[in-house]
Amino acid sequence: MISEIWGVHEYVRDSTRRFAKEGYYAIAPELFKREGGVGHMTNVQEILKIVLAVPREQVLGDSQAAIDFAKTRPGVRADRVGVTGWCWGGSTTIQIAGTLPDIKAAAAWYGPPARPYPGKNGPVTGFDVAKDIKVPFLGLYGEEDQNPKPEDVQRFAAMLKEHNKNVDIVMFPAGHGFHADYRQSYDAWSATQAWKLCTDFFNKNLRA
Repeated sequence: MISEIWGVHEYVRDSTRRFAKEGYYAIAPELFKREGGVGHMTNVQEILKIVLAVPREQVLGDSQAAIDFAKTRPGVRADRVGVTGWCWGGSTTIQIAGTLPDIKAAAAWYGPPARPYPGKNGPVTGFDVAKDIKVPFLGLYGEEDQNPKPEDVQRFAAMLKEHNKNVDIVMFPAGHGFHADYRQSYDAWSATQAWKLCTDFFNKNLRA
């Protein structure tokens, strides 16, 4: 479970518990811990300065470490790893799905594919890794969202489908953050429908 820019706060903890109640071993790594964390911060611009500067290699390495830890837990199917995340976590899900070999299914919640991750050889976006995503992929996006805009989502979907037959991009009549029940952007109908699609997707691809 990959968090938004706010880190692993209560909404992310609650969503992680919801996956656990579905029968999964669910883990949410705090990917901004090395920078001192962001949970105590309230200024979005200050948070973004930290979040958007985290090296891509660090994000992927710490995500892999979380996977490696989870695979050692009792009763865990080490060969059935899925990844999901919201907003920044959605775009990070795209990066993880295109890079880490353990991933067997990925569901990105309104993650902007154009978001650049600073890498050792330059910035890397979701468009750059689309060709590398070969696992089943579910994208959950809002028609009224402006980051990403629907045209970015459509472009990303087309790029994914050039290399992957198991791609489903679903647009909901909502804006950004429609699953975040602590925000004004929360849309109960879209959140409920998307959650069912997400859990059905993981049940099909990680339990079959």
